[in-house]
Amino acid sequence: MNEPLNQTPEATPEGIKRLHIAVIGGGPGGYAAAFLAADLGMQVTLIDPELNPGGVCLYRGCIPSKALLHVAKLIEESRQARNWGIDFPAPKIDLARLRNWKESVVKKLTGGLGQLSKQRHVEYIQGRAAFESSTTLRITKADSTQVDLSFDRVIIATGSRPAIIPALKLDSPCMMDSTGALNLEDIPGSLLVVGGGYIGLELGSVYAALGTRVTVVEMLPGLLPGADRDLVLPLHKRLEKMFETILLNTTVASLKEEGSGIRASFEGAAVQEKDRDKVFDRVLVSVGRKPNSEIPGLEKTQVRVNSRGFIEVNKQLQTADPSIYAIGDVVGEPMLAHKASHEGRVAVEAIAGHKVAFEPNAIPAVVFTDPEVAWCGLTETQAEKEKREVKVAKFPWGASGRAITLDRPEGVTKLLVDPHTERVLGVGIVGAGAGELIAEGVLAIEMAALASDVAMTIHPHPTLSETVMESAEVFFGTSTHVFRPKRA
Repeated sequence: MNEPLNQTPEATPEGIKRLHIAVIGGGPGGYAAAFLAADLGMQVTLIDPELNPGGVCLYRGCIPSKALLHVAKLIEESRQARNWGIDFPAPKIDLARLRNWKESVVKKLTGGLGQLSKQRHVEYIQGRAAFESSTTLRITKADSTQVDLSFDRVIIATGSRPAIIPALKLDSPCMMDSTGALNLEDIPGSLLVVGGGYIGLELGSVYAALGTRVTVVEMLPGLLPGADRDLVLPLHKRLEKMFETILLNTTVASLKEEGSGIRASFEGAAVQEKDRDKVFDRVLVSVGRKPNSEIPGLEKTQVRVNSRGFIEVNKQLQTADPSIYAIGDVVGEPMLAHKASHEGRVAVEAIAGHKVAFEPNAIPAVVFTDPEVAWCGLTETQAEKEKREVKVAKFPWGASGRAITLDRPEGVTKLLVDPHTERVLGVGIVGAGAGELIAEGVLAIEMAALASDVAMTIHPHPTLSETVMESAEVFFGTSTHVFRPKRA
């Protein structure tokens, strides 16, 4: 039975029509859009299958993974403490309590978003939406009842899901995607991670810290494809100590269930004979994500989807259908929560009639491994590909007092600077807490800062943030803690 819901936009006391905005998807992009729309005085309906807003990021992605990575870091630091004269006994892991703590983090944050929805008078519907037309949705609620919703504008924020390699699809309880890995059902003796991207490395690090023997397979020549090699190198060296094996230039030829595990066969010139065929207790396939653009009824609108499955939008995040906007993973890479949030705000401001466009000069990327890897703006890899002239200034953390006190001297901070204008074009950091430091680089790029601006900005001592300042000083050859002999 179809029950009409909010058929007409609500009128303000002055009699002026108030825009009714529907948002499909309650992730970081969707709820950010819904909340801003409410703050701007619009009537808002937010639709998502979960009990509260949060999306994949909060329920099955960013938040639970970072909670577990915090635990992994604590375990690794307790082992490293032997270097400082402190010995801790081997950790005793209560998996049930660990799972409960992780879930409590998720529940607290998603519950908080539910409260914020109510405080902003956002109508939240737990359900799934299908298009009936460019201005009407049919929503199947959690109790299987259906309602029709008419709106003035809709924002699609349906996100993405783990990609699947058809040749490696195996119906087995031993197979996991990122969602399954985060459930932490047990601590397997051995784990194969297919894919050396950020998700695979983060989850592989968690399981390795908990005691699992981890093997990572990456088909390309290096981990974290796309990131600059000098940033990846310190991480690779540390992971070689944590993981049992890292196989590069290698593909998984086949997966077969065998006993209580899975037998994997590998192909690659660099694979030794002893590594070509192994049995693992669990296999995590982490080879990227796929946009959720297969929205029922979308064909009844003018929205266009490209060959890669991304919804096409303009700089205001508007689709080919004037009533429909789209944001986040479903519109293209990089598939990052903070990008989605910013796009959500831009879309709402565009709907409100503000002069706005999504044109960031820098979108930060962070890999929350140990050490963390972060970058923004232009990378050396991009500069080389585009044959763009840049000057790279690096500050090694071995010269940082704070890094030495943390016993983490393996880090590097670098700036990519235009040699003619001295404008900061890119920033890359690898080291402890790199994800917290990269925001300064984003701000510098967005503000069109010069290397001299960064160098002359007084940073607190002793901190890791000083490495940003000193990398700018390296550009001018005046770094206090890095000596460069003058040329004769």
